[in-house]
Amino acid sequence: MAIDLKLLIAGQGRKTAQTLTVKSPYDGATVGTTYIAGKVELEEALASAQAAFETLKGFPAYQRASVIQKVVDGLKAREDEIARIIALEAGKPIKDARGEVRRATNTFQIALEEAKRMEGGVIPLDIYPGSEGRLGIVRRFPIGVVLGISPFNFPLNLVAHKVAPAMACGNSIILKPAAKTPLSALLLGEIITGAGWPAGGVNVVICSNADAEGLLDDPRIKKLTFTGSAAVGWRLKAKSGARKVTLELGGNAGVIVHSDADVRQAAQRCVLGAFSYAGQICISVQRIYVHRPVFEEFKAAFLEGSAALKQGNPLDEATDIGPMIEEAAAVRTEEWVKEAVSQGATLLAGGKRKGAFMEPTVLTNTRPSMKVCGEEVFAPVASLEPYETFEEAVSEVNGGLYGLQAGVFTRDMGRILQAFERLEVGGVIANDIPTYRVDNMPYGGVKMSGFGREGVRYAIEEMTEMRLLALKA
Repeated sequence: MAIDLKLLIAGQGRKTAQTLTVKSPYDGATVGTTYIAGKVELEEALASAQAAFETLKGFPAYQRASVIQKVVDGLKAREDEIARIIALEAGKPIKDARGEVRRATNTFQIALEEAKRMEGGVIPLDIYPGSEGRLGIVRRFPIGVVLGISPFNFPLNLVAHKVAPAMACGNSIILKPAAKTPLSALLLGEIITGAGWPAGGVNVVICSNADAEGLLDDPRIKKLTFTGSAAVGWRLKAKSGARKVTLELGGNAGVIVHSDADVRQAAQRCVLGAFSYAGQICISVQRIYVHRPVFEEFKAAFLEGSAALKQGNPLDEATDIGPMIEEAAAVRTEEWVKEAVSQGATLLAGGKRKGAFMEPTVLTNTRPSMKVCGEEVFAPVASLEPYETFEEAVSEVNGGLYGLQAGVFTRDMGRILQAFERLEVGGVIANDIPTYRVDNMPYGGVKMSGFGREGVRYAIEEMTEMRLLALKA
């Protein structure tokens, strides 16, 4: 049965004159309805967020942690309900949707712990004549109203990565979830309100992109945290002026598999990394470079694993791959694959589309200039290429516009350290796929992949200002 969810503005559910119908990318059925905020509602959300910050900045750590604990409890109690909504609105297989709810719960758990350990420091100031008897105390303070903009692919956990650290350090936040997948974020808003967070401390609003961008004209917004496309993210950063900005903008993650690795295990992990959630993950495996002595062995295992994946209804527990978020995304993917083949790439598997479903697709004989290699495909498409030397493979991974995470499979610690030193990415994952992420680690990229870091503790640093008190005895 379709649900109807109101926006969360100033602690209250709010309907507006303009409704938004959320449809399943699997079969087009209505999942639920919600509402679209206009400039009037956004001003009310902003005013309430500013007022709430005056309260929140005085909240002691134990009080912030206590409320966040209730959010954790609320997410656990409603896990099945929220997972089902994610599966329906995002087309994410239910087993993956359930995992996302658990990860979001853990993100808030980390936040309540970090709320209690926002440490500062004491530094000596008597290092120069005339500063005898002086010392410095350093603390972090919340900055004010945060604007968070989140994407469709992790409609709960990527929301949590903006909301949880803001709550942990005492900021208020206006969250704009993706219009295709807003329902899980609105359910989270219900849980936060029920937990006793001050009215206006968290606002959840769906609005036009233009209206959201217009909020950056208001000096009450002190911080932007955005996850989405590179083109939009860098434009928003340019408009943000002196305010703090965090951008997580995706990538085309590379994997290196050397001949001393467990080749079959690496292939199994790469299948998961390339095709989970139809490849619609910022750190999805897109480019795989395999040492030539084991290339054929890896290729056979990778193709075998790809062929075993089941496409189907996201609510079916056996489904491995659901639809892409919309048919237009699948059409674009199909066109990129056909273009690569016309330019000389060899299709090893897949390549066909049916509606919003795109088969797990494997290419070889690709070139960096092809879109399937040089750009973010954000689809169930991966390329396999052999390499002669480890240095060559590192160079290939670095040869793109993006640099979010990379994976390296090798038993040689020297090669791992070489990759860590030379790979131009935000994170190097040794003996696993770049799709690996635990929610306390620093997460973000270089080059076109973004600016700043998420991960609760690191996001708190981005959402606070360091302040020094210089004391004289």
